[in-house]
Amino acid sequence: MSIRVRHCAIFGLVLLLGGCTYADDLFGTNWSGEQPSPNNVAAGQIGAASESSSRALPTQPSRSGATVTASTSTIVGEQVQRLRGDLSHLKSNVAQRQQELSVTRESVKRDSQTYVDTVTGLASHLKNGTTPGNPNLMAQWTQAQSSLNHLIGDIDQLSRLSSQVAADISFATYLTKTTNNAFSLEGAVDEDHHQLTEIKNELDTTNTELDALLKNVTDEITQQSETVNNGTGNLTVLARAIKAGTLSESTRVASTNRSHQAINSREPLTNRVRPFVVINFKSTHPKYEDALYTAVSRALDRDPSVKFDLVAVSPTAGTADQIALSSKTAKENAEDVMRSLVKMGLPADRLTLSATTSSEVRNNEVRIFVH
Repeated sequence: MSIRVRHCAIFGLVLLLGGCTYADDLFGTNWSGEQPSPNNVAAGQIGAASESSSRALPTQPSRSGATVTASTSTIVGEQVQRLRGDLSHLKSNVAQRQQELSVTRESVKRDSQTYVDTVTGLASHLKNGTTPGNPNLMAQWTQAQSSLNHLIGDIDQLSRLSSQVAADISFATYLTKTTNNAFSLEGAVDEDHHQLTEIKNELDTTNTELDALLKNVTDEITQQSETVNNGTGNLTVLARAIKAGTLSESTRVASTNRSHQAINSREPLTNRVRPFVVINFKSTHPKYEDALYTAVSRALDRDPSVKFDLVAVSPTAGTADQIALSSKTAKENAEDVMRSLVKMGLPADRLTLSATTSSEVRNNEVRIFVH
């Protein structure tokens, strides 16, 4: 039984960062773009997989039952007919997912704006001073909390959507492989190969659309999860301020902008626990997918409820511009790793992204923690 089938049913809500309970049990693994040396192996550092293959947990494709025209009477023609039906079903799925993302984004926009307007008004009123425990401000605080709860619901919908897109990607991979294999089947006529080429071209376009869709969904999850984390801290501060009747000038309410630090910022994980996996981005595109798949499979076998925290780590050496560029690249690397894990069958709500800097690293890294 595949890991996806065994574990997807128990995947839960958006997680918060936490400690690693596997630090002493699971072997820390370090991947880079280089082949391992005997010394590296002895130190517990394993080189990259020899081939890069965005591994996907097996997904059984379903037939769409669509009516296909212009088919030949050959065996390959029958295969073409089935492939066209499946491709039609896949393209319909993609259109539906894109619509769902658009609708959810509109909901996110409304809920975020309501939250921001309410919190901004509360903070402004409190800075001017008011009566302790002002019931009008408490009512506004409740409204802000409601907007934040709606935003959490939006994130849940995005997480479900990411799982659906990942399943579509697996199905598209299956169709692409089946189409390529059909070219080598005996008994085909020229028209069969012409239609197979058309299907292959359409699949290439659909795969590109799916990759872009998954990126948009996971980026939205990351951004809105940070908004919720900021919002939780904001409401805690504001509740205390309402009780006191004033908001200290030194207290800053966290912005929903991703470039601002959350008011309830956490201690970087790299300072507290041992990472389960370290992917070293010394090379531009390290081939880590196969090894990552194996490591995640092992973690899920040990504990089906395990969750994964991805931390983008960038060095502190260099000029201010170099440090900023390195930090941006490290975050993009972490987002790429996240998308790889989603393609493997892990719903995005089992994953959390954060970033930090360290004077101990020379190259960008993505450190993965389990808990």
